Amino acid sequence: MSRARQPPLVTGISPNEGISWTKVTIRGENLGTGPTDLIGLTICGHNCLLTAEWMSASKIVCRVGQAKNDKGDIIVTTKSGGRGTSTVSFKLLKPEKIGILDQSAVWVDEMNYYDMRTDRNKGIPPLSLRPANPLGIEIDKGRFPQKDLEMLFPGMSADFTSENFSAAWYLIENHSTTSFDQLKMAIVNLKKQANKKNEGSLAYVKGGLSTFFEAQDALSAIHQKLEADGTEKVEGSMTQKLENVLNRASNTADTLFQEVLGRKDKADSTRNALNVLQRFKFLFNLPLNIERNIQKGDYDVVINDYEKAKSLFGKTEVQVFKKYYAEVETRIEALRELLLDKLLETPSTLHDQKRYIRYLSDLHAPGDPAWQCIGAQHQWILQLMHNCKESYVKEQKGTSLLHCSMLDLDSDVRPSPIGHLSQTASLKRGSSFQSGRSDAWRYKAPQQVVFVEKLTKLVVSQLPNFWKLWISYVNGSLFSETAEKSGQMEKSKKNARQRQNDFKKMIQEVMHSLEKLIRGALLPFSLKEGESRLYGGWEMKSELSGQWLTHVIQTVRLSSESLTALEIPNDMLQIIQDLILDLRVRCIIVTLQHTAEDIKRLAEKEDWVVDNEGLTSLPSHFEQCIVHSLQSLKTVLDCKPGEASVFQQQKIQEDVCQLSIGIFQNHLCYSFLNNIPSLSVDVSSPDLFGSIHEDSSLTSEQRVLIALSNCRYLERHTFLNIAEHFEKHGFQGVDKITQVSVESLKELDQRLFEMYIESKADPIVGSLEPGIYAGYFDWKDCLVPAGVRNYLKEALVNIIAVHAEVFTISKDLVPRVMSRIVEAVSEELSRLMQCVSSFSKNGALQARLEICALRDTVAIYLTPDSNSQNFWQLFTFQKLLEELLNKFKSSMHLQLTCFQTSSSAMIKT
Repeated sequence: MSRARQPPLVTGISPNEGISWTKVTIRGENLGTGPTDLIGLTICGHNCLLTAEWMSASKIVCRVGQAKNDKGDIIVTTKSGGRGTSTVSFKLLKPEKIGILDQSAVWVDEMNYYDMRTDRNKGIPPLSLRPANPLGIEIDKGRFPQKDLEMLFPGMSADFTSENFSAAWYLIENHSTTSFDQLKMAIVNLKKQANKKNEGSLAYVKGGLSTFFEAQDALSAIHQKLEADGTEKVEGSMTQKLENVLNRASNTADTLFQEVLGRKDKADSTRNALNVLQRFKFLFNLPLNIERNIQKGDYDVVINDYEKAKSLFGKTEVQVFKKYYAEVETRIEALRELLLDKLLETPSTLHDQKRYIRYLSDLHAPGDPAWQCIGAQHQWILQLMHNCKESYVKEQKGTSLLHCSMLDLDSDVRPSPIGHLSQTASLKRGSSFQSGRSDAWRYKAPQQVVFVEKLTKLVVSQLPNFWKLWISYVNGSLFSETAEKSGQMEKSKKNARQRQNDFKKMIQEVMHSLEKLIRGALLPFSLKEGESRLYGGWEMKSELSGQWLTHVIQTVRLSSESLTALEIPNDMLQIIQDLILDLRVRCIIVTLQHTAEDIKRLAEKEDWVVDNEGLTSLPSHFEQCIVHSLQSLKTVLDCKPGEASVFQQQKIQEDVCQLSIGIFQNHLCYSFLNNIPSLSVDVSSPDLFGSIHEDSSLTSEQRVLIALSNCRYLERHTFLNIAEHFEKHGFQGVDKITQVSVESLKELDQRLFEMYIESKADPIVGSLEPGIYAGYFDWKDCLVPAGVRNYLKEALVNIIAVHAEVFTISKDLVPRVMSRIVEAVSEELSRLMQCVSSFSKNGALQARLEICALRDTVAIYLTPDSNSQNFWQLFTFQKLLEELLNKFKSSMHLQLTCFQTSSSAMIKT
């Protein structure tokens, strides 16, 4: 099947190189019809769909993820266009080390910096550890390739905090275009920074210089006094005094500096606390930030912050950190419960479900949120299906009286075909089956038909997301956004393998409910006794017509095709195929039954207007009715992929064959026998057709002739044409249908023919004997013949009248009818002649004259039976006989012209 849109084509990316997590703008053609149409985006082989933001059909913004390839294409995949191509590529650069004051789009692990700072100089404030520009001049990044620099300075680094720092590498990388004067300024700046450090040490000494001088003076005075006294007494006394002085000095110093030292300690404590707060403000502010981000819906930020906090403080032994980290865990647990509630909330989109599952997985939620979501979606779909049935059953019971008069399908309004669902290779199930259809259609259609459309639309709109969620669960794509989650992928695949049978049962339960609900609405007799209350409940005042069943079959077929497009295994959808087969069989049975009823009513359309071939419009109406019914069944009889033939079961073949035979027999009975009032048999209503033909001037005999003409056409043309249509549409047992129907037709034809012959031949035959012996005529004693007597002329006139009547209706019937009439007259005349005991000469001549006159007149209608009568050769020929015959023929020349046709074709009686 050709796609509705062209594949995506990427023609530009800005920037075209960068490190991981660089924000890029992708431009091109056919990049999707909307955010939901975008199903894939890879850059250098890495899936970037999670960070993708669809702007328009020609623009997408995303961030480049981590990838193994240094350079690769940009591949966009959409539902409407499939996998695309790229005319440009992106180059992935190695990330540079980020300074403590450098801006970064992602969080950087700071543990190394803390350890480095602690080991090197504990007294240096954090912000003075790594100045961004140690030379104090403008940095101009050169364009030297990183690989070349690594080869030029093997084992060295341009990071001035590194033990392998290379000044030359640093200058080439940051100041390759700097002038010599600016480099001189850089040397001056470095000297100033070094002097500031030395001046800091000297200033510390200068601040306590007076204290040193006072202590030095006191010690000098004590030493001089000891030398002057020179005695041990003085020495001992002075020593004691010196100790007292020193104690008093110490106490005085303590008293003087106690407050200062206390303030200093307090300041140091405050400063240390501020440093701790400043250094670990991320943890202390995290509980409040988590609450704020949850309220804004920024769950990604919360998860990133939590992962950072867990890596830094998850195993800390510091009580303050433990307390705040416990607060973080409390709020994260509340977030897990919130996300689980949102995940199990219905309805929800597949995108949201995947997002919440990924969030819960990143938060290490207990259990299996993906499987919980699958179970909740399964129960919700089942509930939707049963709620749909209950709503339509209640609506039918409340509006059946109001809408029952609007269910006539004989009008020209027909429901339009349902639009194909996968109009969405994406299988976006929000589209409506009734698109483009007026609201009046719902009032025209039976509630069961509207319910089936609604039910199938519901399943086709919900099941694809349900199935795709399972596929993502099976292949682990719910957790495959980054390569770090391979463990979660393996765990998901393991769980999926263990739960394959459970999910299969879920799909089968949905298919089972769909099948039973449709059966309850359309085929309630196929439900078991315990299933009727759960799946039935419809008011079945009258069964749906074949046209509505055909429409329903088309609806279910399209639903099956949409589900098959999801690559659901065929064994799970077999129950739907069985349902379609039963619907097709029922549609054929109902259509044939309704056709039989329509055939019964065809007699009402008989106008008895005969065309040039002696036919009325009835055979044509009959054929058109059958052909129309077969054409309405064409889509039902045609087998779609995966469907079985409706005639594969012998019982179905026999039922269809009997119904088809019944259609033909209904036509013969109601359109011929019951449509001739004076000759009708088994008429259920005496005036069934009286109102139709009360003004007709046709006699019963004429209608019999018309019926015979129609029967003749049915046998030679109509039945054969209908048999061809049956075979064309794949019906089985067509030979049997045709054979039985033709036999019934011949039986009816013979019955009508005998009726007509009896009504016409009996009066003529009955008039022969009285005419022969009129006036006490005696064959033994009669005068010389003067001509053919009147009784024979009267009989011929009556035969001519029959000929005229038959010829007026259908000239093709003339030989058949006239042959039987002549045969009947011949038989009767033969019987009368054989009953004469003896003839006189004149009597024999008279008999010979009348027999020859009859023979010569109707010679073309003589059959082998009538021509074999013995009386033709009873008498010898005489000259007088010839003269009298010629006189007779001359006198009735005009009347006898009807017997002078060139056609001699006889119809077998």
